[in-house]
Order: sequence, then structure tokens, then C-alpha cells
Amino acid sequence: MNQLSTAQDRALGAFHGLALGDALGMPTQSLSREQIRARYGRIEGLIAADADQPIAPNMPAGAITDDTEQAILVGELLDAGQGRIEPAVLARSLIDWEAAMRAKGSQDLLGPSTKRAIEMILAGASPEQAGRFGTTNGAAMRIAPVGIAADVRDPERFMQQVLQACQVTHNTGLGIASAAAVAAVVSAGINGDNLASALDSGIAAARQGQQLGHWVAGGDIAARIEWTARLCADAAPEALPDLIYEVIGTSVASQESVVAAFALARAVANDQLAPYQALCMAASLGGDTDTIAAVLGAMLGAAFGLDAWPREALAQVCTVSQIDLAPLTHRLLALRTL
Repeated sequence: MNQLSTAQDRALGAFHGLALGDALGMPTQSLSREQIRARYGRIEGLIAADADQPIAPNMPAGAITDDTEQAILVGELLDAGQGRIEPAVLARSLIDWEAAMRAKGSQDLLGPSTKRAIEMILAGASPEQAGRFGTTNGAAMRIAPVGIAADVRDPERFMQQVLQACQVTHNTGLGIASAAAVAAVVSAGINGDNLASALDSGIAAARQGQQLGHWVAGGDIAARIEWTARLCADAAPEALPDLIYEVIGTSVASQESVVAAFALARAVANDQLAPYQALCMAASLGGDTDTIAAVLGAMLGAAFGLDAWPREALAQVCTVSQIDLAPLTHRLLALRTL
């Protein structure tokens, strides 16, 4: 396989991995680890949501959530802007997206940081000011298209593109660092790096991102990713879920959910888990499972390509959710050469 086709395969693996992880975590999102155990045991494939699922009641097996929908939105804006996202345009697109979700009765709406930022913009705040309180994982969950379109080997341009995608809702060191970390892993994987090397690129990007935006109190993303690598290094696979859930955390906070995804990715890099096994484990953790699995899927897909994922499951997600990610992925990849 030549270098171009390898990049295409890994870019497709990243975007489809995001969607697959999102769909795997859809029925378990916002449930506790104990609730998931009682209802499902362990997630081992795509399942439908129960009628009392707090965010996605009665959603069919293979349905995506806001993670993938907003990643597609970011990808389309990148494509339309030839690699540039205007913060005000992103804000308006997110407002329109939530209105469409409400119109069809969906409970899958904007997250807390994004919601607060949009309300500030509607009240007259600038996009730069609106995101000054955003510390949750909303920017990281939709950042994968930036990793496809931007080359981390050009760090100044790469960080500028990350910032454009974060600023309007997550203009804080924590929000930008977590998004930069995920985008860098995706970008490095598409460049041909192995997973361990790509994860190291993510740590370096998190350090850069932490210096941008407004300061807010919270655990340093890069330091926490490095800490989790040591924490989980000697853990048996069956011990990882409880360790992540109880010690790292699985809430919407960037320093928990994004770091939890990195912990599982490092376990794959250490040959403790296979990629799809890790994705199912993410969906079984409890907490913000759809986002943890979506972020993890994007990073692993970029390192291993489409073959990391069961083709039948990918087909089900695309059919049920009525998405075709390939054309947009190819256009995003072409932006790297501009």
C-alpha cells in the first residue's frame, strides 16, 4: 500500500472509528457503571437504547449521537473554508444544529460549555469571550476532522486550526489542550506514526494547547495523560475499567473523559487490549461513554485504519444513521496539501 492510500485508509478509519465508538456508547451514556452492568453486562457490540435511556431513549442499535453529528459539522465547515473555520460561523452552525435537534424531539442537545457559550453569543458577546468558561469535552469530541485536515508536523498552522475549532465554545487551556491532544493523535496516525508515537504527539500538543485561551483551574491535560499511562501500565485488562472509572473519572470534564480515552488507547499501544475490545470497554465504563468511545475510536482508527473495525458494524452505523463519511473524509485529507 503506498503512502497516499495508507493516509486515506487511516483517515477513513479515524472518522468511522469516531462514529462506531459513538454508536457503541449511545445506549450507555450518562448511566453509572453499576447500571450498565445490571442492564447489559458488558457492551460487546451495537445495541439499542432502552426506553428510559436519559439522553437517547429508544434509539436503534447503530445510531450516532451529537459527537459524530458535530464532528461532521466541523468537517463541513473546514471543507467550505478550505481549512479555516470562522468562529462566528461555527457558533451559528451550532445554534442551527440544536434547533434542528429540538424540532425532531431529540434530547441530544448542546453540552454545558457549548450551551453557555452560545447563550453568551446570542446575548451579544464576541466568539472569543463566549468560550472563556468552556472546560468540558465538547471541543475534543468534534475535533477529529481537524486532525484529518491539518498536519501536526506544521505545529503553528496545526494549532491555529485547532484554536479556530475550539475558540467559540472552549477558549480555555483545558478545552484547547484536550482537543489539541486528540487532533494530534489523529494527525500523527494519518502521517503513518504507530499508536505509541501518535499518543506522544498528543501529549506534546496538549502542552502547547494548555498555553492558549483563558486560564481556568483544573488538572493539566498532558500531565494527567502521562500519569494515567503509568497508572494503567501494569493493570490486567479486566482491572482497567474499574481503575479508569474510579480513579481517572468518566465525566464530561476534559481532564476525566478525554484522559480516560487516552488511558485505553495506551493500553492498546501496550498490547493489553485490541482496538475493538478497547472501544467496547469504553462503551461499558459508565459516565460519558459515547464521547469517550468516540474520541478513542478516532485515535485508534487513525493508527490502525479501517481494518481495525468490524465491517458489519460500520455498515450498520452508516445505514441506521444515514451517513456517508467517505466523501467528506477525502476532501478533508486533501486540505493537508493546501
